[in-house]
This record gives sequence, C-alpha cells and structure tokens, in this order.
Amino acid sequence: MASVEVQESYLPFRDYRTWYRITGSLASPLLPLVIAHGGPGCTHDYVDSFKDIAALDGRPVIHYDQLGNGNSTRLPDKGPEFWTVSLFLEELDALLVHLGIADRYAFLGQSWGGMLGAEHAVRRPKGLKALVIANSPANMHTWVAEANRLRRELPGDVQAMLLKHEDAGTITHPDYIAASRVFYDRHVCRVSPWPPEVARTFAIMDEDNTVYRNMNGPTEFHVIGTMKDWTIEDRLPQIEAPTLLISGRHDEATPEVVRPYVERVPGCRWVVFENSSHMPHVEEKALCLATVSEFLKPLDVV
Repeated sequence: MASVEVQESYLPFRDYRTWYRITGSLASPLLPLVIAHGGPGCTHDYVDSFKDIAALDGRPVIHYDQLGNGNSTRLPDKGPEFWTVSLFLEELDALLVHLGIADRYAFLGQSWGGMLGAEHAVRRPKGLKALVIANSPANMHTWVAEANRLRRELPGDVQAMLLKHEDAGTITHPDYIAASRVFYDRHVCRVSPWPPEVARTFAIMDEDNTVYRNMNGPTEFHVIGTMKDWTIEDRLPQIEAPTLLISGRHDEATPEVVRPYVERVPGCRWVVFENSSHMPHVEEKALCLATVSEFLKPLDVV
C-alpha cells in the first residue's frame, strides 16, 4: 500500500484543545471525510481503520478525539450540565472551519458519532455533501429497550451475574465486567481477541469515563445520563445530504434501533453487514471501507 501523508495537530476550542489527525492531503479534489467516534466518551482509536480509505481512493480522512476524550483536553471535574449535544456540535463546526473544509466535506459518525452527525445534518449545513450514519440509534428509549431485550437472550448464569452486581452496586467487580464482556463479544465486536485499537479505546475509557458517565450512564443497559431522553426521529426528514446507513446483523443497534433513519431520511440507503455486530469497520473491514468509498465517489463532483 502506498505511503500516505499524515498530519496531527490540535484545534484551539474554547479554553481547551481538540486533537485531530489528517490522513492524506486536504489538497485532494475528493471530498474530505470527517470521522466521529462514539460513546459518548470513546476515542478515535477503535474507528482508526477508516483512515485506510485515504489509501483506497485518495480521499483525505480526518479523525478527531472529541473534547474530554483521548488526546484532547480531559475535563474530569465537569458535570452533566457541561456535556451537551450543543457543545459537540460547536466543536465540530470549529474543526471544519479550522481545517478550511466547511464549504465541502463528508461526515461519518459511528454510534454516538452518528447521532452527532444527524444533529449536524438536520441543520442543513451547506458544506455537508454526504452523511454516513454507522450503527446509531435515533431514539435512546428504543436503544435501551433493545439492549435489554438482547440481554435477556444471554445465558442464564450471565444474566444472573449482571443482576447480582447491579443490585449490590458492584458493577466494577471483575465478575460483572466478565459478564458484560459476553454481551460485548456478541453485540459490540465479534472479533476475538479484540484488535489492539478496540482494546485501547476501552482501556482509555476505563481510566477516564467522565463523558460516558455523564451523558450515557454506568452501562449500556442503564442510560440515566443527559442523553436518556434524546431522540431525533421527528427531525430526520429535514436531512438533505445524501445518506448511507450501515449496521451489523448482530449489532446492539438492532434493525428496530436504526429503522427511523431508513424510513424518515429522504433517500437513505441501508447496508447490513452479515458477519458484524457494532463495528463492521473492524469485523468486515475491507467490505465496510469499500462500501463507504463507493458511496462517496459519485458525490465527489464539485
């Protein structure tokens, strides 16, 4: 694979710094692709594979760690009132302007990143030429209901272990973590062992879960943070950008979770990866990256 230019830097944002990396050259005539990680509270590491699109078709790919996460400024003392959708929309706008691409770009958001992308897209920014929503809920109530439905399909002893430690308030116990991992191995990433970049994201979240704890809550099954009542379902018809939705056959973002995007975003195309769960970009990497690349190519025309 030919070598590709890589540049890392920081965006000054409010009083903080947002880390970003450009793989490829922004001088390319192809649409630059901005990648937003999930969580809220993950890092760019687990979606790192999307950088290979730069070598695949010559498109510049921009990763960034959202404020509070990864290589960006950590703010462990900030409470729920600080961590809002509007904060991350403001950060995204600032990044687009800083990079000089606000008038022409594509956006791919994974899980929470796709929720952020939808929030961005319903405002109809003129520069957004393509939107990829990967494994994202459109309504957190549906997300929680489906997560708990999938949980009820876990082996009985695993369910019992989860419940035991939840009742006792000991969800950091190794046995609870091991039981949760059974769910993750089925519905989050089915590659075993987890690739280093996936493990790295979870390790960083273990060390600082500020954003996840405040916006989501303690676990995938208990969403009690600021996002608990979030929905974008009724606003989805406002999206004008050509939209690709991707999900996995075994995804915690089940068909019920992602269906509003298919039904309400005009012209939305949906691709399901048969051997994937929540991370097709890891579980079926080559196919996933090719799918995104092929979706973007017709939209590169200036």
